[in-house]
Amino acid sequence: MPKMNMIHAVRSGLEVMLERDPSVCVFGEDVGYFGGVFRATQGLQSKFGPRRVFDTPLAEGGIIAIAIGMGINGLRPVPEIQFSDYIFPAFDQITNELAKLRYRSGGEWSAPVTIRTPCGGGIRGGLFHSQSPEAYFTHTPGLCVVMPSNPHDAKGLLISSIESDDPVVFFEPKRLYRGPFDGNPEHVPPWRDQPTAEVPDGYYSTPLGKAAIVRGGEEVTVVTWGTMVHVARAAIDESGVDAELIDLRTLAPLDLPTITTSVEKTGRCVVVHEAPRTCGFGAEIVALLQQHCFWSLEAPIGRVTGWDTPFPHAQEWQYMPSRERINRAVRSALAA
Repeated sequence: MPKMNMIHAVRSGLEVMLERDPSVCVFGEDVGYFGGVFRATQGLQSKFGPRRVFDTPLAEGGIIAIAIGMGINGLRPVPEIQFSDYIFPAFDQITNELAKLRYRSGGEWSAPVTIRTPCGGGIRGGLFHSQSPEAYFTHTPGLCVVMPSNPHDAKGLLISSIESDDPVVFFEPKRLYRGPFDGNPEHVPPWRDQPTAEVPDGYYSTPLGKAAIVRGGEEVTVVTWGTMVHVARAAIDESGVDAELIDLRTLAPLDLPTITTSVEKTGRCVVVHEAPRTCGFGAEIVALLQQHCFWSLEAPIGRVTGWDTPFPHAQEWQYMPSRERINRAVRSALAA
């Protein structure tokens, strides 16, 4: 079984679906001849031709509008928004058109569109290239929201997303593209290939809406997704606490049973995410656990998040949740 980093895995997933399904097409800013700014689509245009893998103008609203038209006419478009920070010009198309198409047509139409977009910090991208806007889309009924944390899941979840008959916003943590992240701020991402996981060459799928238990434990539950899975794992390993670590993988629909089963067992929970704290998706998880696990909780539910500021450039590592901050939250939950 070959080893792939997340870029390889995403590219492999796109290649598999382009080969399997002639209705699949891939497009976006610089994704064709250039292969994308992160090279996730490198070589796909030369293999499948410019009619199925092609460049678009720098117009995110137009990219998604084209995708919607393709979707309702029998294609399975996979548009790329070059950075998730650039997705807001397409927000109206995504939330008012794409997400509502099945509902407004009484189930007559659907738009099987998978929007790929790199998200998150850790590459010194500054305030316009480092945001984590997943909460905007989990708030929108009709959208599936996915964020993988490793190459194996990235390929399997991408294939499932493209096969879905409903729209998916597929966030790819760019900090994980070319290697693992162990939470050490000194580990600046090297821009070279670093195989990190065994990933099957051919077709396989990972179900949407199902979380993964990364590490079993009895004392406290840590819930997270994306890059923070690796930071939390490093924090837990350092702390010596017997923590259960859950990787949501899919934020909407949320796998609530896996989370509540864990919290009912441990009685304690810490939620970790990179996005700002106020109205971040972690707040929804806290509310749901308070509702469903109230009588099992032995301590207040903790949150470790980004700050309620624009994403900084010079203080990037002070903004992002660290091993130290997660450790403090875990120990606070145990001490309560």
